[in-house]
Order: sequence, then C-alpha cells, then structure tokens
Amino acid sequence: MPLLAVAAGCAVAAFVLVDGRARLALLAAAGSFLCLVVILRAARALAARRARVFAARAGAVVAEDAAPCFTTDADGQVLYRNRAAVARFGAGGGGQTLVAALGDVFAHPSAVLYRLQSRAANLGAAREDVVTRRGHIRLSVHKVGEAGFLWRLEEMLNRSGGNRGAEGLSLPMLVAGRTGAILFMNEALRRILGGRPRTLDRVFAHLPLQSGQETVVSGIDGPVRALVAEIEGAGERREIYLLPVPGCPAEPLPAADWGGEDLPVALLRLAPTGAILSANRRARDLFGLDPAALPALGDLVEGLGRSLRDWLGDVAEGRMPGRAEVLRLRQPAEERFVQIALHRVESATGAGLMAVASDATALKVLEAQFTQSQKMQAVGQLAGGVAHDFNNLLTAISGHCDLLLLRHDRGDPDYPDLVQIHQNANRAASLVGQLLAFSRKQTLKPERIDIAEALSDLTHLLGRLIGEKVTLDLAPAEDVGPIRADRRQLEQVLINLVVNARDAMPRGGTIRISTRETHLAAPMLRDRAEVPAGDYAVIEVADEGEGIPPDLRAKIFEPFFSTKRPGEGTGLGLSTVYGIVKQTGGFVFVDSGPGQGATFTLYFPINRAEDTPAPAPQPARAAPRQGQGVVLLVEDEAPVRAFASRALRLRGYTVLEADSAEQALETLADPALSVDVFVTDVIMPGMDGPSWVRKALEGRPGVRVVFVSGYAEDTFADAQAEIPNSVFLPKPFSLDDLTTTVQGQLH
Repeated sequence: MPLLAVAAGCAVAAFVLVDGRARLALLAAAGSFLCLVVILRAARALAARRARVFAARAGAVVAEDAAPCFTTDADGQVLYRNRAAVARFGAGGGGQTLVAALGDVFAHPSAVLYRLQSRAANLGAAREDVVTRRGHIRLSVHKVGEAGFLWRLEEMLNRSGGNRGAEGLSLPMLVAGRTGAILFMNEALRRILGGRPRTLDRVFAHLPLQSGQETVVSGIDGPVRALVAEIEGAGERREIYLLPVPGCPAEPLPAADWGGEDLPVALLRLAPTGAILSANRRARDLFGLDPAALPALGDLVEGLGRSLRDWLGDVAEGRMPGRAEVLRLRQPAEERFVQIALHRVESATGAGLMAVASDATALKVLEAQFTQSQKMQAVGQLAGGVAHDFNNLLTAISGHCDLLLLRHDRGDPDYPDLVQIHQNANRAASLVGQLLAFSRKQTLKPERIDIAEALSDLTHLLGRLIGEKVTLDLAPAEDVGPIRADRRQLEQVLINLVVNARDAMPRGGTIRISTRETHLAAPMLRDRAEVPAGDYAVIEVADEGEGIPPDLRAKIFEPFFSTKRPGEGTGLGLSTVYGIVKQTGGFVFVDSGPGQGATFTLYFPINRAEDTPAPAPQPARAAPRQGQGVVLLVEDEAPVRAFASRALRLRGYTVLEADSAEQALETLADPALSVDVFVTDVIMPGMDGPSWVRKALEGRPGVRVVFVSGYAEDTFADAQAEIPNSVFLPKPFSLDDLTTTVQGQLH
C-alpha cells in the first residue's frame, strides 16, 4: 500500500538523520501513517463483513426466486446473485458490476440502472419495463440498508397474441424510444437491414414517420419501399411495423401469408373496386367482419363527401395520394368513426390497395366538442358586441321618446305613436337582454332564493301563460336549501321552459314542475359537462309533448335555432335559459325521445351561508325632486350624451359635458370648478371610465360616481370595486332611471 510505503520511508529517514528533533518528527509521522493504514484496513474489513451479511440476508430471501436477482453496493458491484441469475447470466468474476452482467441483455444498461438506482435511493424502490431483444424485462430495485440494493429481473418473452413474440413475427418491426434510439428489432427487419442500427435515421430515409404512409427503408440490398404502421407502446415507446411493398429489393410477402394477422394495427387489402380481399384480426374486430364473408368497404363506411369508389380508384391509379380520411361506420347503433389511410401497392395481378384503419371515435368527439366550443364562443362574442352597440342605440331612442312624452299628454294625437315607439324599444331591449344572457354577459343581482317560495310567487303568471288546454302541476319539495341567483333571471328561466313546454303540446297535456335536493358524492359526468361534487337544488320541468329527436337535441341551446315556423319564435328562449343557468353557476340537461316528451333538469349549487346579506328592500320609486348639484357627463356616443344631458337639466342639475376621458380631465383641471357627481361611460376610445375616474378622484376624493355601460357589470366589477361611492346603471336606461340614480348618489 502507498501509505505503508510512506510510513516505512519515514522510519528509515529517522534512523539516518542525526538531528534529534527531526528524527522524532519523522518517527511520529511514520507512526501516524501506520495507524491510518490499520484503520483503513479495519474499515474495509468491516465493510466487507457488512456486505457479506447483507448478501447473506438478501440471498436467504431471493435464493429460490424463479427470477434472476442481484445484490449490489452503491458503486454497482455485484455482491450476490441467486441461482436463477447464475443460470441465466453465469457466475461472473469477482468485482463484476451489474452493468457488465446485463450488457448483453438490452441497449445502454448503464443509463437505465443509474436512473433506477437514483430513484430507489430517494424513494426506497423503483421499477421500469425495458424493451430488449428477447422481449420485455420488468426491472425492479429496492434499497436495503444504508448502501445496498436488491435487483430483480422478470423476463416477459411472449408479449404478443397467439403465444408468439415479436421475434417470431414474419412482419418486420422495431421498438424505438422517445429520442429515436432503437431499443428492439426483430429478425425479419434485421434480415432486410443486414444488421441492427442504433437510431431511426439509420433505417429510414425520411423522418418523421407517419402511420399509414409509405416510407423508404435503407436495406442491405438497396432502398426498400414499405408501408408504416405505428402504435404507442409503454413508457413513451413507439412500436413500428413495416409492410414491404412487393416488387422492391426486399423479400416479398406472399399473398397467402402476408404477415399482418397478429399485427396490433388494423390492415385491409382492397381491390380498386373497394372489395375487401383480406383483413387481419384487428381489422375484423374494428369493423365487425366475418372472415368467411368479407363485404365491400362501401358497405361498412360512409361520409366521405363523394363516391367512395372514386376515391379508391384515384388512389389505385396514382391520380391522388392516399391521405387519411375519417369515415363513419354504418352498422353500429352508436356513432363510431374510423380513420382510413390508403396506399397503392403493385403485385403480379396488377395494382391494389392497402388500408390502415384506426378507431377515430374519440378524436371525432373531441373535434366536435372543440368546434362547438369555438362556435359558441364566437357567437357569444358577437352577441356581446352587438348587444353593446344596440344598447347605445336603444338608450338614445327610448330616451328621446321619454323626452317627447313629457311634452305630450294622452289627448295629443301623437301620444299613441310615441307609446308604440317606447314599447317597441323596450321589446328590442328585451331581445338584446336575451343575447346578453346567452353570451353570459348580462348584469345579475344575485340574492338567496327559496325555490318553493319563488315558484309560489310565479304560479299565477305561469297559469296565465299556458292557457286552458294545458295543466300545470307544481310539486315543490319543502326541504330544498336556498340557492344564490338573480330572482328576475330565475323567473325568466322558468317562464321560458314552461312556454317551450306549452308549445310542444298543441293538443294539450300536463307540465310538471318539481324540485328536490340531491348530494353528489363524486363529480357527475354528463353531456360533455362535469358537475362537481356537492349539494344541489334540482328543478325539473317535464312535458308530455312529442319529444326532441336525437339529431336536434345537441342544437336546442344554440341561439336562433327553432323548429317553429317563421314568426312564431325568435329561437332565443332555450339559449337564454342556458346562458342564465351557466352564468349563475348551474347546469342544465335535457332528457327526451320521440313521443316521450322532454324533461329539462336544472342543477343549482345550494348556498347555506348564514352571513350572506339579504337584499335591502327597494322603496317604491317616486318622482325625482328638483335636482341641485353639478354633474360631469362623459359619454362618447353623441345621441346618448344629448339625451342624458337634457334629462338631467330638466331635473334641475347643472350638466358639464365631455365626449372623452381626456376632455373630462381637462375640464376638471380648473380648481375653482365644483362637481358633485361623475356620470361616465365605461368603455370609450382612449382612456376608459374607471381609469380616468381614479385619476380624477386623486384631487376630488368626495365626488360620487355613476358608471353606465351596454356591457355587463361583471366585465369591470373588479375595477369598480376599487372606486368608492360608485354605482352601476346598465344601458338602455330611461329618463327616470338616470335621474333617480343620480339623485340617489346626491341624497
């Protein structure tokens, strides 16, 4: 040992030197090195003893295990191997590492072993399935003691169906990792390549690969054209199967034994006319085929948009590439879709087709959900924008109509015409409100509502709506907890559902409204929606009408969709119901069938909060008193500003006008000017309402604010909450609405 040699050198030097002090120092150093050698040897002996004890204990556990087992130290040296490991990998030499022992089993063992040992050191155990040349190995490791590890290898050689491993497949295949490293390759592919390349770019001329498409394989005898079929394997691995095209330098596959029967991808051989010549097991399971009677492809699928025979003919003649198409299966009762990729192949009998098929039902459902979501989002944005512009127009129309009505009494010949204008403006405002309800951008005033009480208050109105032929059956449960919603909007939901049910029963019937409370212990998945777990108040509105056909059920909540004749409805009733319920935080579902009536089920979360403040009673509206005070009116729409200014001046207020936030701030720059109330639009070109108000309040903290907007209040609720003494007035507003709101801020 080097330390022992150093100690001996120090001792020899001590006897040679004459100086006593130097001799003592060298003797002391020699003694220290000698003690260090003894300590190190004792430590090694102790570690060796511990390793033997660890190996003996582990050996007692796994000695007779049928799977190969190893024990290693922290450096990866093999301390023990059981009988199965000796039989499988040999006895090995002293100091052999596990990496060396498993070097012939799978590619890059050091990376896999290091990854597993690191995880086991932190978590106590780790496991991973590894693809090898002989099949699959499940490699597990457990931490034993402070620095020992127990490894177990469970080999799964026969993974494919039919008790044949991938090595026995006549169809060339390989397994690749996420980075493109080849983890396994069967004998059929090794014969074509003349070896076993390590990466995909050494096998294929063009990457990335696309399942169902043709690619070029770098074969030992030259390029080989082959059809690719790829499926996802375990652990982000890719299983790639190749079907060499006959007539190329690779060994052709006989028609009688084409090697695709056990392939885990649906393959069909087709004639240019669409007749199915053969189909492997996966294809027969996918299409529900009888091997003894194979139909034509056109009898199985539909929905291409043109003749299926023309598509097959174009691909067979080379007039178009065989890109993948998604088609609908004809036979199943439920809607199912398949994706089919065609490829033209040459044989001794002429051109033919090879089809790779896969189940695309989940993909099609996801696509439909995404398309519906995008459509509804676009319609909602359009509805919100249109509603904002209409609200400005309606505010000007109804406001100036109010001004005209102030100057005409009931005996005036123009009075009925003005009333008609006012009523139709209100109808238009109601229609815009329905658009806002669908787009979930209306202004809500939520409060705690007892459903039984709300139904009781609504009974008289509902009875008048349904007429004499229809019977209303109310069955409210008394123990249903309160919900938090806008009472007016909830009544609108019930009215729309009852009117819809009445119209579904032109010859009469019964409409039943029932309520109950339910508890969902787990989230409920239904109609592409997930209802979270919790307590819910459930309202059901059922009719005895003709029901809703299945193909229309998914469209009934869309705006402007109606089965009624022109002039009988707007198509906004159910879309309004949907928007109000969703904005309230609830869910709406429909159950129906031809001739079975329809049942609409509403779920609203129970609100049991005791500290929810009850809404303050609203006093009866009285005529505004003669106003006193200065109002700064900021509105970019000139007709709305003109009406509001005249309305406030008629009530005695002094009005300062501005058409933008910047002009309003210039007006307020005069310190001698006194302003009592800001009346401002929210959305304006340049600086918006809340922004300029915050800046103005820095110098005038006592001024009160009235925000007006054609958008919903919740679109800027957070910004408004930061501004003290502010209220919101939605457009369209009447003369009395505006003056009463301003008066409320001043008094």
